[in-house]
Amino acid sequence: MRIDINCDVGEGLNNEHLLMPYITSCNIACGGHFGDKNSIDETIEIATQNNVLIGAHPSFPDTENFGRKLINISDDAFKESIENQLNLFMNRLSFFDIKLHHIKSHGALYNAIAVDEKLAVLFINTIKKYAIDSYLYVPYNSVIERVAIENNIKIKYEAFADRNYNDDLTLVSRTYENALILDKKQVFQHVSRIVKGGKVKTVSGKEVKIKADTFCLHGDTKNAIEIVEYVSKKLKNQGIIVG
Repeated sequence: MRIDINCDVGEGLNNEHLLMPYITSCNIACGGHFGDKNSIDETIEIATQNNVLIGAHPSFPDTENFGRKLINISDDAFKESIENQLNLFMNRLSFFDIKLHHIKSHGALYNAIAVDEKLAVLFINTIKKYAIDSYLYVPYNSVIERVAIENNIKIKYEAFADRNYNDDLTLVSRTYENALILDKKQVFQHVSRIVKGGKVKTVSGKEVKIKADTFCLHGDTKNAIEIVEYVSKKLKNQGIIVG
């Protein structure tokens, strides 16, 4: 059994050198919620040194709220922002002669395209030219999953290792205290249940079917290093290949 562990990085915390040894793919902020040429370049270099697959992490253009708030934006402005972010990112990958492995949307955008048909179609139409030879990370049984498949974009199902789920497989809002799973042992149990049983235990106690090719651990969680090291090592100890 093989799984991928990914982290959102290049977001100003400067902990990439501590995270990268334990993950196998990363999502680098490219200017929407955070990031510029320098932060992208620095993160690409660290990822390359650790043989970590590299993905773009576009978001709503909203540095004030770190991309975690749904904002009102015209279709044209949205398209222009996403294109600007991905153009910058592809330019930096080209400089290092590195291939884009995947695209993963960030924060409020990720949550919105999981359920909003109009925005999902707009997002797919915008990124299609960038995703020809790469993957899109999507949540299982989501609108964006279906729209991506309809447009012949390759997908990888993503689950969140350190986030709690509602019964409909949406993430518990960060406005609630139980949104995050901060105990490393509980995070591992959460991941292990999904890996071995194909189900996630929701906040109501219900077990719901889910698929996951990759698991996200948030790099901005206060004990992120402790969690990712523990989960990675425990999975390997159980004979699960992380990579």
